[in-house]
Amino acid sequence: MNTSVVAPEWQVSCWFNTRQPLSLAQLRGKVVLMHAFQMLCPGCVSHGVPQAERAHRAYVNDGLAVIGLHTVFEHHEAMTPLALEAFLHEYRVTHPVAVDEAVAGEHIPATMQRYRLQGTPSVILIDRLGRLRMQEFGRIDDLQLGVLLGQLLAENADTGALATDVTGSGCTPSGCQVAP
Repeated sequence: MNTSVVAPEWQVSCWFNTRQPLSLAQLRGKVVLMHAFQMLCPGCVSHGVPQAERAHRAYVNDGLAVIGLHTVFEHHEAMTPLALEAFLHEYRVTHPVAVDEAVAGEHIPATMQRYRLQGTPSVILIDRLGRLRMQEFGRIDDLQLGVLLGQLLAENADTGALATDVTGSGCTPSGCQVAP
């Protein structure tokens, strides 16, 4: 996992499933799973969006923020915010979803450009310190994603290092010993 690059801020035109716009600065201290998708992308509909929703529901109280980024680079006329709203309702998506800001005269939206995304679906993991830790284009296996999320959620929020005393009973990165 890459640990030195600060994740670029998002540039979005509107939000769904949140009362106010979100930013990476607001989410500092949480692990962020951002999934870039298009509602007409078969891999996004069959795997990416459901995977993100499962992660959101499983870790909502454990320090994970799941953010969808609807980043349209094709079929612009069909994938409007109004159509996206209906899509999110029909697929029962409850995590926050941002609409990537269009760039005048270009097909690739702003956040997609900032992250140099290759396409959709894409998964981006950002640690508690706001550092870009993983960026993957295409389908990522549920178990692989779960391991990566577990590692990031176990890291110390202040240092980014693995927490060495999680339970107070003598846990270290190599194992946990029963307290005498």
